[in-house]
Amino acid sequence: VQLQASGGGLVRAGDSLSLSCAASGSSFSISGLAWFRQAPGKEREFVAAFRRSGGSTYYGDSVKGRFTISGDKVKNAVYLQMNSLKPEDTAVYFCAAGRPILSSITKESSYGYWGQGTLVTVSS
Repeated sequence: VQLQASGGGLVRAGDSLSLSCAASGSSFSISGLAWFRQAPGKEREFVAAFRRSGGSTYYGDSVKGRFTISGDKVKNAVYLQMNSLKPEDTAVYFCAAGRPILSSITKESSYGYWGQGTLVTVSS
């Protein structure tokens, strides 16, 4: 499975931005897609996850109410709509895919496939 993320850029605080991640290859085995982010000098952080079966979504506390994850089964893609962006949202955003169990859906180790990352910079 190959993942290609896109959509990052430089925006101002309060702006919106949308990220996309397209999956190719043997993606039929994937049951969950997620976004993580890593800010300079910090550990990678869970942002949001989407389960293909049923379409359930999960969010990290820092983005709840501002970010929305969605998936497209036909295009084998996952999207992250980011609203009301803050400077602390500045990070490299990575999409990930795998077969996470519900209790571990926020953990990096649950995802075996990773995209290359796309940089989001939010200025104050």
